[in-house]
Amino acid sequence: MLVHICCSVDSHYFLKKLQTEYPEEKLTGFFYDPNIHPYSEYYLRLLDVKRSCKMLGIDLIEGEYDVENWLEAVRGLEHEPEKGSRCGVCFDRRFEISAKKASELGEKTFTSTLLTSPKKSLKQLQISGDALAEREGIAFVAPDYRKASGTQEQNILAKEDALYRQDYCGCMFGLNIQRDQQRKLADELFVPLSAQVQPESIEERIEMYEKRWQMEEENIPHKIIKQRFLNWRLSSGLLRVRKEVVPAHFLPYSTLKGEYTRGKIEYNIAKVHHMNRDEVRFITLAHYNRIADTEYTSVTELIYSPPSFNLEVELRLKLGVTPYDISIILVVEEIPTNKIEILCQSETYSDVKEVLIKL
Repeated sequence: MLVHICCSVDSHYFLKKLQTEYPEEKLTGFFYDPNIHPYSEYYLRLLDVKRSCKMLGIDLIEGEYDVENWLEAVRGLEHEPEKGSRCGVCFDRRFEISAKKASELGEKTFTSTLLTSPKKSLKQLQISGDALAEREGIAFVAPDYRKASGTQEQNILAKEDALYRQDYCGCMFGLNIQRDQQRKLADELFVPLSAQVQPESIEERIEMYEKRWQMEEENIPHKIIKQRFLNWRLSSGLLRVRKEVVPAHFLPYSTLKGEYTRGKIEYNIAKVHHMNRDEVRFITLAHYNRIADTEYTSVTELIYSPPSFNLEVELRLKLGVTPYDISIILVVEEIPTNKIEILCQSETYSDVKEVLIKL
């Protein structure tokens, strides 16, 4: 039996139930999910599905990440709600490819772990699966493992085996709608031009789960714990001196009360120069290099290839600010002596992240 897999939380419990109910069947997992955005999230879910299948002794095939075809298929349905028309097209697309793969492999049946997702309509999934299976001359198996406390058992198992628990279905459209309803920033879609790994970003999670895999391979005791913290994202930042744009690097947690301020340098304490409004501070690239132990030759180089986020947070502390300070700190090649204008679109917000602890 070919089993289309959407994510480890849904598949882990589903596959274990299939192994019990169909002991004579050789189950083969098929990860085909071009609906998952961004690609880093797709990779993270695939990584955890590989771990789950390894734990269960199930072979896994990865389908093509043909996101362009998926986007074309759902064109015009971007604003549909969860379980709406876009989801129907999405299921059809993934089931169509899964049914073809099952037929290609000589399988007589296929199913999908989407059937265990509490966010999906079981009826909608069965109609789609049956139609596409019939087209390929095979059967679609649609067990209801949600009933009889199945969803609760699924969550318990996911926690016991420390599976990655994503908090959105997968596509960017559903994510944006969900975050709008929650009045939260869709920070999953933020990727800095510098490629600096941001706190509680998908890239940070990938680093952690890859390290977890390595620790498991080496039998190193560990635990994943949750931590509440103050998160930050910079959407855009700009410095103008006498109306000319000047390269400037915004240190992490740089925040304005609004989005725009202007003024001039009023005084300096040691190597930190203070603007006369909105608690803005400046340091030179030379001073940055000195306290960060780096060798950047220009601010532009620093902007596009900064050190780690944590190193820059530590750098703020070395500048004498408190751990609760979210004032703007700008790195420039020379301290401005003329009129200054700053645009800073950033957000600070309470967030929760997972942390890998070596025991």
